[in-house]
Amino acid sequence: MTLSRRLVAEALGTAFLLAVVVGSGIMGERLAGGSVGLALLANTLATGAGLLALILTFGSVSGAHFNPVVSLVAAWQGQLRGAELSGYVLVQVLGALAGVAAAHLMFGEPLFSASLHARSGLAQCWSEGVATFGLLAVILSCSRHRPGITPFAVAAYITAAYWFTSSTSFANPAVTLARALSDTFAGIRPQDVPGFILSQLLGAAAAAGLFRWLLSEPQPPRS
Repeated sequence: MTLSRRLVAEALGTAFLLAVVVGSGIMGERLAGGSVGLALLANTLATGAGLLALILTFGSVSGAHFNPVVSLVAAWQGQLRGAELSGYVLVQVLGALAGVAAAHLMFGEPLFSASLHARSGLAQCWSEGVATFGLLAVILSCSRHRPGITPFAVAAYITAAYWFTSSTSFANPAVTLARALSDTFAGIRPQDVPGFILSQLLGAAAAAGLFRWLLSEPQPPRS
């Protein structure tokens, strides 16, 4: 598959992912009658279902990373060259911004607005590290041993991680940056973004290192 086609697939997939996350957050909040739990449940179910559909749609074209840390780990494993990695990360960020704008337009919100939704503190950052570690663990292990179920495993993990992490599992630097420009249910204050992204990078690095060892083939004994 040509690089240009893979980049378009990554941009479209990431844009639709953000449209799902932000749009379902807005819809959930508007229909939940003030119940934050109900709004989060709606946001969770839509995100999990949308992510599954998007991975199945674009996975055969670009690998359906939709996430700079996934692309970074793929490059570390030799699956992407430097120029490809740069292109992937760039279109993921641009696609995420486009997805936020699309969701805002659908619901009559300003095109972009700095979020006021506070997501700060050690617990939230630790949560993002754990969430990203788990996401990479699922991707690395399933894609190695059971690639056919990887889309379902990733969607199931993200659905669960919305509820078992205090941060609701962003686990994605492009998503984090874009959601800082959405003053809606799914938003994050711009000043909280650096802590989230650093935690995501550390969680991804830890998963990549550990699972490189866990999944390595044992060396035959020397005769």
